[in-house]
Amino acid sequence: MNEATVMVLMLLLVFLLFIVFFASRIIANVSREKKRPEDKPMTEVGFVVDTFHELVSKLKEKERELEALKSRAEDRASSVEIYNEDILQSVPSGVVSLDRELKITKMNQAAERILDLKESESIGRRHVEIFGEPVAGILDKRQTIERAEVGYVTNNGKRIWLGLNISPLKDSAKNVIGQIFVFTDLTELKAFQSQMELRERLSTLGEMSAGIAHEIRNPLAVISGYAKILSRKVDAELLPTVDAVFKEVAVIDRIITDFLSFARQTDPVPTTVDLRELIAGCVSAVAECGENVAINARTDALPVIRADEVLLRQSITNLLQNAVESIPDGGEVTVSGSVGDYLVISVSDSGHGIPESIRGKIFLPFFTTKERGTGLGLSIVHKIVVSHGGTVEVETGGKGSTFTIRLPKDLILEH
Repeated sequence: MNEATVMVLMLLLVFLLFIVFFASRIIANVSREKKRPEDKPMTEVGFVVDTFHELVSKLKEKERELEALKSRAEDRASSVEIYNEDILQSVPSGVVSLDRELKITKMNQAAERILDLKESESIGRRHVEIFGEPVAGILDKRQTIERAEVGYVTNNGKRIWLGLNISPLKDSAKNVIGQIFVFTDLTELKAFQSQMELRERLSTLGEMSAGIAHEIRNPLAVISGYAKILSRKVDAELLPTVDAVFKEVAVIDRIITDFLSFARQTDPVPTTVDLRELIAGCVSAVAECGENVAINARTDALPVIRADEVLLRQSITNLLQNAVESIPDGGEVTVSGSVGDYLVISVSDSGHGIPESIRGKIFLPFFTTKERGTGLGLSIVHKIVVSHGGTVEVETGGKGSTFTIRLPKDLILEH
């Protein structure tokens, strides 16, 4: 019971007591007046009536004041509630509250966006119906967690990283009435950290590759020279053998060229590049390499930028070539582009996908699943993209893969 209600009750009690007291006085006076002469004035009755009217007037005035106070208190409570709701919906972190039975009672907009959920479909449902593992298991333990990082798959299949903390939800009397689950999306930060670690590793391996390539190329030149001499002096039946030596020398020389390309300091030479024309040229160059492979280009949204045309052409051609080779029995490759927070170029294929066991190694130099590959193609792509201030990532599953290049928007000249 609030103070306004108590005050009203007290005033009503005083009013009733006052009425009872003066009513008894009126009755007594009326009885005495009947015994008096008709011409004697009833002064006490007039006094009581005037006092009664005055009291009623004051009581109504106090009632109006109490109504005004109540209205202001309700407005203030409503304003505080709206303000708190605005804060909850404005914070970039996801916030979910749960009751003692771990049923969801509240969810802000950031939580809906990060986890691909809807508050209207989540309120009143238990945590295991809404959240997947490991989040559901962590909530089920009902433990306080100050900081943890976990991988999570949203309802639409997107893999993300969450930084989360969980604490008891208490009322004003400090009683625990549930849990509060707060989390942030660390996916981009994790990707950035991974890119930086990969860049450091590639830099170290690049220096080693340069030394090895030079050491191999010198004796290789000697072998090639002797093979030329033999080709002029051997009998005709031995010429195929000498030709085989030349072919293997050419293979080794190509590998060394890749080594040097990977190891060489990549300093872009910026020029004006129409990405639509560049990608069209890459598609034409690769289209003849794959039988029964359709390459679709959806690049109308791509702008003119300032970048190194030769390096970008090399990286996109490499991604297209890998995509075509991943579907030897035929399929579809799609290269697309868009502009949002970043300038995005994606190459998708309908191939066999990349097994999870090797997914973290594909950008490492010398790692390959091809019989005659050098394992440097994706490493070079990564190096070129990073030299332009961008990132390259892969999304893959049981079927198909998508390599995505993200470049900064400040490279754009015309759009």
